[in-house]
Formats: sequence, C-alpha cells, structure tokens
Amino acid sequence: MAFEAVQGSPGITADRLAERLGGISERAARRYIAILREAGIPIESVRGPYGGYRVGRGARPAPLIFTQAEALGLVMAVLDGHHAAGDTTDPVGSALGKIVRVLPESLGTQVEAVRRTAAPAPDRSAARPDPEITSRLVQACAQNQTVRLSYRSEAGNDSTTEADPWAIVVRHGRWYLLCHAHRPAARRAYRIDRVTGVDILPTVFIPPSGLDPVAVLDEHLATGWEYTAEILIDATPGEVAESAGTALGTLTPGPHPGTTLLTGTTSAPYWYARQLTAIPVPYRILGGPEIVTAARNIATRMLAATDPPPP
Repeated sequence: MAFEAVQGSPGITADRLAERLGGISERAARRYIAILREAGIPIESVRGPYGGYRVGRGARPAPLIFTQAEALGLVMAVLDGHHAAGDTTDPVGSALGKIVRVLPESLGTQVEAVRRTAAPAPDRSAARPDPEITSRLVQACAQNQTVRLSYRSEAGNDSTTEADPWAIVVRHGRWYLLCHAHRPAARRAYRIDRVTGVDILPTVFIPPSGLDPVAVLDEHLATGWEYTAEILIDATPGEVAESAGTALGTLTPGPHPGTTLLTGTTSAPYWYARQLTAIPVPYRILGGPEIVTAARNIATRMLAATDPPPP
C-alpha cells in the first residue's frame, strides 16, 4: 500500500501518505518508508515546500500483494472452474499452492483452509485442454498468425488442417477455437481438448472486423446438425433473446406482429426440447418431427409427475 501510494503520487508528503494509508500518524507513515528502504526499494525524499517521497531509479517491481477478499475470491474461482485445484501434480493446483505459500501466514491459513475443506462436485461434461496447446493458440490469436492443427475427432479420426485462429471461447465447460479453416474454406469451431498439436506458421491474416466470438460460436453450434427445428414464439425477438439464446438457432421476426420465428438444428432432439421449456412465453413447434416427439415425451412425464398417487 505504501509503495503503491508513493509510486502513484510522486512527491507525496508524509501527512498525505498517512491519510492515504487509512489515517495513520505521520510517524507511522515514515516508519513504512523506512521498511521499504530496508527491503531495498529506493525511496527518495526531497525537502522543501515542493518536496516529498518518490521512487528512485533502479526500483524493483512491487511485491504481489493480495487482500483477504482477493485471495479468497481467487481460490473460490479456481475451485469453481477447475476441480483439481488440490492436486499438486496438476498445473493449476501447483500454481495455486505457490500463491498460498507466499501469502502472509494469517491470510495463507484462511486461504488454505478454504482450499482443503471445499468439496467441489466435478463437472463431468467439462473438458479441459492441454495448457501448452492452449497457450500456443492464444499466442497465434493475439498475433494474427495462421496455425497448422493436428486434430482428433470424437470418432478417433486424426486429421491436419491449416486455419486462421480468430478467438478462443469457453462455452458450457468446453474450450473452442473459432477460426477460418483453409480446407474447406469455411468457418469452424474446434474443440481445443481434441487438438493434439499446434504449429504457428509465419503467415499473417486479417481477422473479421467487429467479431463477436461468443455470438458467432453459438450461431455455429446451432447450425449444420441432422435434426431441424422451427419454433413460433409469442413474443418479439428482443423479448426472448435471453431465454432462447443463440445456441438454439436464429431469431427472426415471425409472420405476425409480436411473434418470433426460431430456426435451428441439433443432434440431440431431447436436449433441444428441454431447452425450449426455459422460454417463459407460449410457443409452438412448427417443424422438426424429432423435436415434436421429444417435447411430447417431456410433457407426458411432467403431467404424470403431477397426477395424484393411486389410493
């Protein structure tokens, strides 16, 4: 805190520093300056009406300091998104352990207690990619460089393709590379956990302007599947955009005022029909016999669940 105050306000006086540090005394503020100097940080002081403290040349970067809320929030976020945080052989678990070890003892004890006693339920649908492969893809995205991907499909088939990586999107516990594949020349979304190798090529590309990676990925994931769906919703596109979501398909104005037409495709009709139940307004399934069958099965089960028990 004292270092940040001096670094951010060159020429700060002892009384102003004391005020920045929570209203402590000027004597205590000078003591903080002495501690910084003992730690090897060159804090210079200038006398006179325009004098004060400033960081001298050769200053090392400030030590990494977490507040209690920041440290606990970091651990909770890691536990929520990465359930191997307690495994010291896992890269995330190892990194988190290093952070905990350099925290002050009182704070480190609390953080370690949260880390050890929390019992997060693993997300069985999550698929975490290799950190090194992900890092190379992030580098390629940042530098707009074409990559050569080695990819293994869900069926176990290996292939190699060159692509222009646009962005990395985390969606529903999975990491996707949104890109333009050269063969075929089309937009693609590759599961990064299925990428087995990455070579960054010297070729530079220009990414699409105004790209919204999440919206484009959702649109991509909702098209090209074997079962079609067409839903008429009794609300405007703006009113159902949040509940319907782009993952189910495309929303366009319906044939009547105040209605919306949702069109999409899916490989899992039962999942699709179940997602439709989140739409809070009346709707009708116009197309997609597989979706209709799945919706009827869901409705039958729900109605049966409300029947009174037999005598």
